[in-house]
Amino acid sequence: MIPQLVTMRYRRPDGHWRRLWVPVVPVVLLVSPLLLLAMVGGLIACRILKMSLTGAMAGVGRLLWALPGTQFEMQQGRTAVLVSVK
Repeated sequence: MIPQLVTMRYRRPDGHWRRLWVPVVPVVLLVSPLLLLAMVGGLIACRILKMSLTGAMAGVGRLLWALPGTQFEMQQGRTAVLVSVK
């Protein structure tokens, strides 16, 4: 299942938490021209490196399939970021 919502929480230096909800589908629609260029670049890279295109696409598909439920947390000093993919 493709992720539908990315929740990002970050703590500002003053200690207050901010939360952002990012819906995946509208963002993908907005950046789809860039995704098309990235796909062409990936195709060219597969040709240059003599990699299997189907293997590369399967790897990307597995990565997207594994994203839901992923959490990423980073803290540096008094600033913290938590990204959760649902």
